[in-house]
Amino acid sequence: MYSSPLIEKLVDAFRCLPGVGPKSAQRMALYLLERNTEGGKKLSAALEEAIEKVGKCNSCHTLTEFEICNICSSPSRNKRICCVVESPADVYALEQTGTYRGVYFVLMGHLSPIDGVGPEQLGIDRFLQLVDEYGTEEIIIACNPTVEGEATAYFIAEQLRGRELLVSRIAHGVPVGGELEYIDGGTLSHAMSGRKPMNLD
Repeated sequence: MYSSPLIEKLVDAFRCLPGVGPKSAQRMALYLLERNTEGGKKLSAALEEAIEKVGKCNSCHTLTEFEICNICSSPSRNKRICCVVESPADVYALEQTGTYRGVYFVLMGHLSPIDGVGPEQLGIDRFLQLVDEYGTEEIIIACNPTVEGEATAYFIAEQLRGRELLVSRIAHGVPVGGELEYIDGGTLSHAMSGRKPMNLD
């Protein structure tokens, strides 16, 4: 190509992002170089600082620049309720609902023996330790409704067997406003198996 090696290097760097192909990477690189060099410098500085300073919370394992994240250290959060999720993105999604006031445990993945990901890699031992330490009363398992997610949820539930606490799994099913004819079979199956009685009072 006619492009300079530095531009090609920048385009290639953008391609490490999920869902970004060659055209999108090229468009972003050229935009920053041509129209927003200040934005590019700001992006570069923020990315470098975040990569250098952000690590895992010592308690819940989510991403943070502190030893203990803001959620775990907040006195307003109920530490007796813990929601288990697969990634920090799931924490963001649940926090945006504004309805959950417990704490989290972030697995940073799911069980996948073929990829060498077992209970040790997910920090299950640390999770069980926190359950006992906090006197947890309820565990909400919010793993994704994939084969691996379901296997992970089942494994965690088995590890909690014998403890006096409530273990629940978030419901998966028909989205609000969705029409049944457009919903896939797997989602409908989850919705049927997770049905709840209606309150007629």
